Amino acid sequence: MSRLVYAVAASAALCAALAGPARADEPRATVEGELDADLREAIERAIGDTGRPVENRFEARRRARAAAEDAIAVLRSEGYYAYVVEPDVSDTEPPAALVRVTPGPRFTVAEPKISWVGEPPEPQAGQAAADALSLAPGQPGRAVEVVGAEGRAVAAIQKRGYADVRAEPREVIVDHADNTVRPTYRIAAGEIVRLDGIDLTTDGRTNPAWVSRLAPWRPGQAYDPEAVAELERRLLDAGVYESVTVALAPKSRETPEGHRPVVVSLAERKRRTLEVGASWATEEGGGVETRWTRYNWLGRADTLSLLGRVSELDSRLSATVSLPHWRRPQQTLTGSAAAYKVTTDAYDETGVGVRADVTRRFGRTSSFVQGSYVTLGGSVDVSRTEELRLEELTPLGRDLVTVAALGDFAVDRSDDPLDPRSGWRANVRAEPTLIVGETNLPYVRIQAQGSHYWPFGQEARTVVASRLRLGVMVNGQIPQVPASRRFFSGGGGSVRGFGYQDVGPRLADGTPQGGASLFEASVELRRQITPRWEVAAFVDGGSVGSDQTPDFDNFAVGAGIGVRYHLGFGPIRVDVATPVTQRNGGAPFQIYVSIGQSF
Repeated sequence: MSRLVYAVAASAALCAALAGPARADEPRATVEGELDADLREAIERAIGDTGRPVENRFEARRRARAAAEDAIAVLRSEGYYAYVVEPDVSDTEPPAALVRVTPGPRFTVAEPKISWVGEPPEPQAGQAAADALSLAPGQPGRAVEVVGAEGRAVAAIQKRGYADVRAEPREVIVDHADNTVRPTYRIAAGEIVRLDGIDLTTDGRTNPAWVSRLAPWRPGQAYDPEAVAELERRLLDAGVYESVTVALAPKSRETPEGHRPVVVSLAERKRRTLEVGASWATEEGGGVETRWTRYNWLGRADTLSLLGRVSELDSRLSATVSLPHWRRPQQTLTGSAAAYKVTTDAYDETGVGVRADVTRRFGRTSSFVQGSYVTLGGSVDVSRTEELRLEELTPLGRDLVTVAALGDFAVDRSDDPLDPRSGWRANVRAEPTLIVGETNLPYVRIQAQGSHYWPFGQEARTVVASRLRLGVMVNGQIPQVPASRRFFSGGGGSVRGFGYQDVGPRLADGTPQGGASLFEASVELRRQITPRWEVAAFVDGGSVGSDQTPDFDNFAVGAGIGVRYHLGFGPIRVDVATPVTQRNGGAPFQIYVSIGQSF
């Protein structure tokens, strides 16, 4: 059997070779006549191409007739109703299919109107439907516009509470006497529908009272399809449901008061998940982490996560609870507690901390959709830090209590959280902080970052991504600010080509000092090669200043190339970079592996 398959394949290959190069596709029929360029292109596109040559006049005539039907469909859709279309066959050998087209005058819209079937709606609703037609007398009578006007009118009526509105067969008069199209739309509005509460069906623990609080309407309010859609978006945004269906109940379920409930069906995701991850970089070393997550424990789309991480830089145990739509829709409460040990070239820190914040989202609710966010929160950390004194280079241990507030404003206008290809992002973050220890130090840490993504080229397969990040400490002086709270730069998320914390001033023994100010900038050219593979070239730059102004005299620049493999939800990123300036005696190149784009 295998020999037979091999022989057939070999024969097919030999036949292809003897046949020579493949025949190029050609139009199924040639279009003749005086036509507008756009109209000709539309007709030729509808007729299409073929790679099979005509064998006889019968085949040519059959193709000409089929092409004529395609041409007529295009002419009518574009408002040409006085057309003349003639299929024909050429006298050449081999014969060719021809279509001679005389479009005639283009018909225009005249007197569009609505005829109400049954009881008409309220005058305001009727006027809204008439305005929604948006058919100006004299405009081309294109079929798509005539049909689309009906959908807009129905939607305008439905928006004003008429949930059962329907369109009856329309009447369209094509008048050849004055070359006009007169559409009459027959619409049955029905009665205004009043909304009731929520009828919940779920296979999990979701609390019906919590779902009811998410409804953007009050019982007795007129039906609004956007309000029903917004409830569906809010439930999807919670992130714990496999599927969400929200729909108005049929008229048979109307309450004695004349109200109709909204039916909500929820299919919950698995209650528990276990994730294992790993990361590695030449300078930062490797690490592994395990995350156990419990969903909807409290019956209000909550998430509980337990994290364990072991790495050369940052090892910790933490627990995080997230409550979406806390106290009001589009508002999330997040609380966490952690025990951690951080070991870097600049400092070592061991401690415990708790934090809580509330994030308010503005704009339409939906997962992974552009939006604006305001976050307010606070944290308390009790820690022990080990570092070197700047002057004497002797060990300095500090027992600290750090109390910080948080104010964060973010705007996301990009198209994807892990692989942005267009749009922009901006973020401003302020952290008023009080450090209590041997000395008390109040200061404010401020950071701002923006990134932009510009696609261009064929099918937008090339993206130029750029990033700018600034940081400053107000009233924060070195060395009063502990090393663990200073600005550092260098590594896979900042200036590639340098190791972790390698950018910026150093002590006499080469230990990174950190600073009170920060400047970083990046430009990256990303080129998609196949649907899965992408390559990138980038230049990163940055500096850290001991004062509140970045020190550009020691500006560090790194450059490199990278490859990305797209998994569907985001890319795996591998970057190789080398220092261009301010090498500081580090390694000649760095390798970074992670999930998601660098910014």
